[in-house]
Amino acid sequence: MKSPSQATGPKNTPPGYAAQFWLLLRKELAVEFRSRETAAPMAVFAVAALIAFQFSFDLRGAVLTLVAPGVLWVAIIFASLLALGRSFAREDERGSLEGILLSPTDPGALYLAKAAANVVLLTMLEVVIVPLSALLFNLQLLQPALLPTFLLGNIGIAGVGTILSSIAAQARAREALLPIMLLPLLVPVIIAAVRATGLAIDGRPWEDIQPWLAVLAAYDLIFVVLSALLFYATVER
Repeated sequence: MKSPSQATGPKNTPPGYAAQFWLLLRKELAVEFRSRETAAPMAVFAVAALIAFQFSFDLRGAVLTLVAPGVLWVAIIFASLLALGRSFAREDERGSLEGILLSPTDPGALYLAKAAANVVLLTMLEVVIVPLSALLFNLQLLQPALLPTFLLGNIGIAGVGTILSSIAAQARAREALLPIMLLPLLVPVIIAAVRATGLAIDGRPWEDIQPWLAVLAAYDLIFVVLSALLFYATVER
């Protein structure tokens, strides 16, 4: 016979926060890699934007060094709107978000999983367009300092964009509302990422790049923590 403590104990303990995060992240990536409805359009859009900039402006010499980092990050940010716009589209179309929120899943884990999936998509995008940018603009983009710059920039874009996507998904004109809300909030990310990228391309020492990386890290920490705490309020119907 079972002891009273065994008989009355919980039979199905919900997974912990970290386990929920990994399960949701695997689900997000599995759905994306199966459908490929976001990664491919992002890459095509970013490549088309880079080629358009290359043939639209006379980028040579010192002008090229000044403008190329901005061109690269503009292509990344505008391509990211495609991924962020689809963050909650599947759940909204199928009505499955309410079921996820009614389950024992922590809303913060759901937010972090979706944000991390967007970071993965942005990283995959940059694997394609950074070498292309180096080829088109004849730049040395294989700099060690660019790795933390792209990572912190991606976290900032995905961290803010994911929670704003959950808000925009409830509006009729969500395709127009998301960039209107997102782009002003990304101004610190754009400035810091472009400056850090430009300094890295110029071969400047780590001491010159570090302050801009600190700005990105502080931005990421503040907005990701706040978004994880406030996420449930944005998706509550």
